[in-house]
Amino acid sequence: MDLRVSLALGLVMVSALTMINPVSSTDHIVGGNRGWNPGINYTDWVNNQTFVLGDWISFRYQKDQHSVLQVNQSGYDNCTTDNPIANWSSGKDFMELNESKRYYYIDGKGSCYTGMKVTVRVNKTAPAPQHSAANTSSNDKSSDCALRPALPALFMFLGALFTF
Repeated sequence: MDLRVSLALGLVMVSALTMINPVSSTDHIVGGNRGWNPGINYTDWVNNQTFVLGDWISFRYQKDQHSVLQVNQSGYDNCTTDNPIANWSSGKDFMELNESKRYYYIDGKGSCYTGMKVTVRVNKTAPAPQHSAANTSSNDKSSDCALRPALPALFMFLGALFTF
């Protein structure tokens, strides 16, 4: 194959790869560094999280003291441990959030009554970032996003320039 044709094909492939958006997921550790324990306001914790399809939620706790039950809304509201949807008790449990819906989790060993429960709403996609002039910082990556669509055109131009 001619060197120019190989170079042109290579540049087309690189251009195509720059248009692919990477898919990533987040592991949300319930309670952050405090884990799944009594005395934590899980409502405050949830309000600082964004859950999207494909993310994971994980519970870290002393397995001899606590467990995790996935329940329906009634089980959540009433701290009912009968007939859970799912049950985990390893002390380090991971669940993939693979449906866009509300999930309900409670402690299976009685601490639900003292607030050891959490509910999360999983969205299909992440909400669009909100930009404002007052909210800019040196860590703002929006300029990187603005350049991304221009990269394929740049590679095509350079390829044409060196090929012909």
